[in-house]
Amino acid sequence: MSNLTNQTQNIEASRFSIQDTDSAADADDLAKHQILAQSTTTMLAQASTLPQNILSLLR
Repeated sequence: MSNLTNQTQNIEASRFSIQDTDSAADADDLAKHQILAQSTTTMLAQASTLPQNILSLLR
């Protein structure tokens, strides 16, 4: 019975380790997506001001 208990505990510990790893990977993916979204927003804002800047130079 003790061997079965040890195996059960080991399986549970392994399962929690896998879940923790999955959670960390999900957090990394979320951070990457947030950085990409912020970068895209910044690039679009800069791109939209470029024609305005050129027009102001021509005036």
